[in-house]
Amino acid sequence: MTIPLPFDWGALQNGSDIRGVALEGVAGESVNITPEVAKRIAQGFTQWLAQQKNRPIETLCISIGRDSRISGADLLDAMVEGMLDLNVSVYDFELASTPAMFMSTVTEEWLCDGAIMITASHLPFNRNGFKFFTEAGGLEKQDIGSILALAQSDYSKTTGSGQHELVDFMSIYSAGLVEMIRQKVNHPNDYLMPLNGLKIVVDAGNGAGGFFTEKVLKPLGADTQGSQFLQPDGRFPNHVPNPEDPQAMQSISDAVRINHADFGIIFDTDVDRSAAVDHQGLALNRNRLIALISAIVLAEHPQTTIVTDSVTSDGLTEFIDQHLKGHHHRFKRGYKNVINEAIRLNSIGQPCWLAIETSGHAALKENYFLDDGAFLVSKLLIELAKAKLNKGSITDLIKSLQDPLDSQEFRFQITVDDFKANGTQLIEQLQPFVEQQTDWQPVENNYEGVRVRCLAEKEQGWFLLRLSLHDPVLALNVESNKAGGVELILQRLTQFLSSFEFLKRL
Repeated sequence: MTIPLPFDWGALQNGSDIRGVALEGVAGESVNITPEVAKRIAQGFTQWLAQQKNRPIETLCISIGRDSRISGADLLDAMVEGMLDLNVSVYDFELASTPAMFMSTVTEEWLCDGAIMITASHLPFNRNGFKFFTEAGGLEKQDIGSILALAQSDYSKTTGSGQHELVDFMSIYSAGLVEMIRQKVNHPNDYLMPLNGLKIVVDAGNGAGGFFTEKVLKPLGADTQGSQFLQPDGRFPNHVPNPEDPQAMQSISDAVRINHADFGIIFDTDVDRSAAVDHQGLALNRNRLIALISAIVLAEHPQTTIVTDSVTSDGLTEFIDQHLKGHHHRFKRGYKNVINEAIRLNSIGQPCWLAIETSGHAALKENYFLDDGAFLVSKLLIELAKAKLNKGSITDLIKSLQDPLDSQEFRFQITVDDFKANGTQLIEQLQPFVEQQTDWQPVENNYEGVRVRCLAEKEQGWFLLRLSLHDPVLALNVESNKAGGVELILQRLTQFLSSFEFLKRL
């Protein structure tokens, strides 16, 4: 299959990832990730990696894996072919998780020079894409631009020493989690099976996370009866595999209650994100998930900084700063932004052991600052087992967290071409409007958009208006501790927003 000319390679970049349309079937969405395009991208990554390592291509070893998407197998075969054409040795993990791909670059006896994961996270069935890793972590935005530039060359096939080997790396990766949980729980009566007596259900959303029941939970003694949607199915017939999605969270909450489970776990498609549910069916995602893992990390590393994205609640800040005696550093949206900020803070001498987004991306310093959903829930399982030993509940750790009474996100489309300039100008004009409101207070040390405390008695909350990272959209997050408070804040803000004719509420 040839690549149609002209071809817009730049349209495939999505920040630090590559994403596009891989299958026909959705009106208005033309395929731009074909096997031939994938092959060339693999060759572009190979060339880029050789330049970074300053080594001949034929000495490189690259691992590759995919999630459960329908298009994944064909794209993987094409990428393997492209790398073998350049004499690269390829380890093929077949169905895998994104975190496992990175771990193949740092795990003893493997130490791959680079890794490719074929995934589009929680996006619809017709989409697909690629994430890339070296031992330094996931690539940055500028690296993706370089790879796409190199992919535009038509590389001729060579003959040489390239090898293709199928590897069950998920078992190796899982064994590491199992051993970590055993060591950290250090169960006095059953070291090998510290989860014995606990019923834990998993919802993999038909993505790549089904391995967790067989390869992690069962070897630790957990009863996993009632787990659901473990079979890979790239059509995602049951619900969107996304820990932020209300239907997905309702699904795992129902499974916990129906099966009288002690704990529920849910993963996104490629297992770099996760969330949980307690024994009562209470969702432990977004602010609650951040609070829970913050409590665990701050017990291990007192006074450390916790970096989060920009839409976390004021109640979470109070919980981290006052109850846990840590430091909440609210930064920007985007998991790479949050992770890079945590790395930066450590580099200037401010200890930071956790970077986490409300989306479920959580990266810990002890785990290479890798956003790994399976590692995150493994940390939670350690505390779950300890709580059982002490006849307590894991949610005792967050009993002082104040949840907002109401929390909503609103989205407004920017209908003019230069959406970034117009969106930025709108946000700049919001500042003087806020200053005119006697009971609204701009939040200092804000890194994204405009965040405002709403102090009126009937509002008692906050809002954040920000420009989307990639789309012509303004996102408005509003929270309130009063019944009807979100609607009151929105009504006042609409006085300002209605003067911009290019805005359309979605």
